[in-house]
Amino acid sequence: MKRQLSKAARQEVVLAVRVRYQQASGPDRKRILDEFVAVTGYHRKHAIRVLAHRSEASNLDRQARPRLYDEAVREALILLWEASDRVCGKRLVALVPILIESLERHGHLQLDQAVRFRLLSASHATIDRLLAPARAAVRGLIRRRKVAGPLLRRSIPIRTFADWGDPKPGFMETDLVAHCGGNMSGSFVHSLVLTDIATGWTECIALVVRHATLVVDAVDMLAGSLPFPILGIDVDNGTEFINEALMTFCESKAIALTRGRCITRTTKPGLSRRTGPSCGR
Repeated sequence: MKRQLSKAARQEVVLAVRVRYQQASGPDRKRILDEFVAVTGYHRKHAIRVLAHRSEASNLDRQARPRLYDEAVREALILLWEASDRVCGKRLVALVPILIESLERHGHLQLDQAVRFRLLSASHATIDRLLAPARAAVRGLIRRRKVAGPLLRRSIPIRTFADWGDPKPGFMETDLVAHCGGNMSGSFVHSLVLTDIATGWTECIALVVRHATLVVDAVDMLAGSLPFPILGIDVDNGTEFINEALMTFCESKAIALTRGRCITRTTKPGLSRRTGPSCGR
């Protein structure tokens, strides 16, 4: 009975015979091939492919090349993706230059020149590939540790319409208006609207993306346009408002931060929709 070679032994034979086979002439190559087939038990066609293949050294050289899009590029791309409200790669590739310029201008981003060049040169397919783990985590396909969202939400008191009483000027209802034309997919501009409960005075400002830090900057900017100081802001339960950035800003400015009650309203049998603060006021 013919003894079969182990996988490791076959690999050693391949490495030993490959160079001789590739350097041999016609008759010698045929003889080397016959011996190789007899020793390894490979099919003749498969043996030719194995011996004619490039050396393992070249494979190792190829594997040793540094990755073009490293972790720094991926982390910066995730930040841009979050700032764009998680749009797809085909839309994000057009927004990347605008987002980089805007975030750097407002001090929210500082990029190394090599990282900037790679972000600007990445195709939409590369963007989708780099963002695949982040998208999977968002969709719940990867287990993630619990975040502080519920704790933050519970730390902000609820204020309903009945709680307002007769407030003095400075207590503002705050909300975002999506200019999406009824279609929430893709990217679109939002308007941040502040309305004073006592006087009805309204100020608004456009946001290129729905992001917590941009909301804080916008509130700070609108405060300078009001004829009275902001004493309190009442927000909905979206993450653009329920976050540490806005809480820290309000604490530093002695602004009372409250939120509306988030309840569930049934729209169709078996379906429900989460509604904002207008439902509980």
